[in-house]
Amino acid sequence: MKLLFDENISYRFIKRIETIFPESSHVKFFNLLQTNDTIVREFAKETDFMIVTNDSDFNDLVYLYGFPPKVVWLKTGNTATQNIVELLTHYKQEIIEFSKDTENGILVIEK
Repeated sequence: MKLLFDENISYRFIKRIETIFPESSHVKFFNLLQTNDTIVREFAKETDFMIVTNDSDFNDLVYLYGFPPKVVWLKTGNTATQNIVELLTHYKQEIIEFSKDTENGILVIEK
């Protein structure tokens, strides 16, 4: 299971979660910063990533086009990177189970 973090979440924390989600990456590392969300969505679909974001845009795309890719929507508002790391750590099992779910394309995680 690979997580792709949207540009609205700092790329700097990827190293802090690589032991929890080892195949995770950030749009920055694929030159996708400030790229249209539909292009990011298509990239995630083609490369078997789930998108992690904290805005509703990718949620809307799942409703329009279905999945894959799946979306983990962190409804945290502006928060410290450490809080995101703790949230992902806390919800690790739910995220793993969601990745295997064939009926749902969006996992909402609220703080």
